[in-house]
Amino acid sequence: MNSLGIKAPGGARKILLHCCCAPCSGAVVEALVQEGYRPVIFFSNSNITPFEEYSLRLSEVIRYAAKWGLEVVQDSYDHPAWLECIKGLEQAPERGPRCLECFRFRLLRAAEYASQNGFEALTTTLASSRWKSLEQVDEAGRWACARFPGLIWWGQNWRKGGLQERRSEIIREQNFYNQTYCGCEFSR
Repeated sequence: MNSLGIKAPGGARKILLHCCCAPCSGAVVEALVQEGYRPVIFFSNSNITPFEEYSLRLSEVIRYAAKWGLEVVQDSYDHPAWLECIKGLEQAPERGPRCLECFRFRLLRAAEYASQNGFEALTTTLASSRWKSLEQVDEAGRWACARFPGLIWWGQNWRKGGLQERRSEIIREQNFYNQTYCGCEFSR
């Protein structure tokens, strides 16, 4: 893949990449590394159920990160807290208010980790999935980072510049487990 000219906002170099799964991460990680970044991958996905599904997705992320020599930080898995966060929105449609609250929950945890560990910017692979609302992802990221002075939200559209096509190629090349639902029991 050729350089896409991707630049972190504010000249940030220490990047935390919230990651939802290996299929969504493939092209994002590749592009960041090729642009000279060494992101730390933060796996925070308490929405995923059952736990076996969560574990499978995490193992695929770890496998892919190892290919690039990148660190993976696993957030604590707290599905009950996530359920409390989206309470009352269980029947909302995909891309509706439940998804926004889910993104806020996960990106707030990522922003807190980033702030506590000296990261300059936070971005997410959620913005690589065509099944997610970029507007919701961006709103949740801005909301989460605003709670931590000095932390920059990197609201990159990780679908542009051939990344969507490269994503599909990497899924095949890496033989990733490619899930058929977002992760929560309400998205099945």
